[in-house]
Amino acid sequence: MIRFAVAAFVVILTAGASGGEARAQADPYRWCADYAFSGLGGAKNCYFLTIEQCRAAVSGVGGYCTPNPFYTGPAIERPQPQPARPRQS
Repeated sequence: MIRFAVAAFVVILTAGASGGEARAQADPYRWCADYAFSGLGGAKNCYFLTIEQCRAAVSGVGGYCTPNPFYTGPAIERPQPQPARPRQS
C-alpha cells in the first residue's frame, strides 16, 4: 500500500511539473497610454495594438501615448523614402 502511495505521488508530481511549465510569449501590445491626472500622477495602460487605439483611449481624459518598453513582437517596418521623380513640363 505504501509503495502504491509513493508511486502515485511521483506520477502526480511529474505530471504537474511537466504540465505547469510557463512558456515565454511575445508581448503583442506596441503602445502604452500614460494618463495624466492634474499632475498628481496617473495610470499606465499598455494594452494597445495600434497608436490609433491608444489615442482614442486618452482622448478627452488627458494623457499621451508612448511605445511599450516591454514590446517583444515583430520589429516595426518603416517604409523607405522614395526618391523624388523629376517633374515633367
